[in-house]
Amino acid sequence: MKRRTKLLALSCLLTFGSVSGQDNDSLFSRMQAISNSGIDFFNVDGFEITTQKVAADFTPKSISRKFKNLSVKEKEITSSDSTLGFSNFYVSKSKEESAGITVNMSYYFFLDTDNKVAGISFVAMNKKDRELEKKFVKLVKNNSIPQYVYTSLQIDSINFAGRKIPLGSSCRWMGINNVQCPYFGQMNWSVHQTLEDANLSVDNQFKSIKAKRNGKIVADTLVDVIFEGAEVKAKRVVYDFTGVASALVGMSGGKTLTIYFVSAPVRNNFVSCVMSFWNNDQINPGGLSPLLEQVMKLK
Repeated sequence: MKRRTKLLALSCLLTFGSVSGQDNDSLFSRMQAISNSGIDFFNVDGFEITTQKVAADFTPKSISRKFKNLSVKEKEITSSDSTLGFSNFYVSKSKEESAGITVNMSYYFFLDTDNKVAGISFVAMNKKDRELEKKFVKLVKNNSIPQYVYTSLQIDSINFAGRKIPLGSSCRWMGINNVQCPYFGQMNWSVHQTLEDANLSVDNQFKSIKAKRNGKIVADTLVDVIFEGAEVKAKRVVYDFTGVASALVGMSGGKTLTIYFVSAPVRNNFVSCVMSFWNNDQINPGGLSPLLEQVMKLK
């Protein structure tokens, strides 16, 4: 009987390990990262995440001073998450960016194995996922994030939701999963576990752009597109900057920006993507700039 009990326990342990491993693989398939100046930037499920390690005392005062880029005040570092199973500080904040858009921020701090303090931030619009946060924090704590999720800071190609797209050397990262190619267009994207989450992401980005005061929307329509092989509807918006004096307009030389908002199934996951080009960018016969044509066609 004891032998059978031990075998059952071992079987349960192996099953749990297999499920946990598959769960992590699923998360990593949606994740992309860039490392720059001692900070790692991640994008997954519409969350922008940063991780960094600094030499600091594990006290609220030292943490607030050493992690100035996170803008967490000493008086805000007062609680911890006991469910993580190790000493930590946890801070949760939110701010209303505009009507209908709330930016949620979470911060975790803990002592790493090299006796430095690790700081992790999570930022997302109109949502929060504590389970994802805690899973990611434990992965960082255990040094379990694989190297293959990282992409080069210097662009010659991008990993677009599991497909390698060559772009050459003229493009640049504007953020994690946010690439700009001068006169060829710009796009940002995130890979999600569900279509509902992808829809939420593009809806939030549309609301955020609509609320801006440096121009106005002069056209808003739905169009049929083929996005990474999937036939879907895309929201097409024309944003007019006429009469606006801004650094963005000055650098581009353009007056109107055409923006597409798309969410679609892509290679066993779901992608939210916002793509744009200026009126003076190169526009191909298919009606899109070269960068956008890498992932989408108009029907």
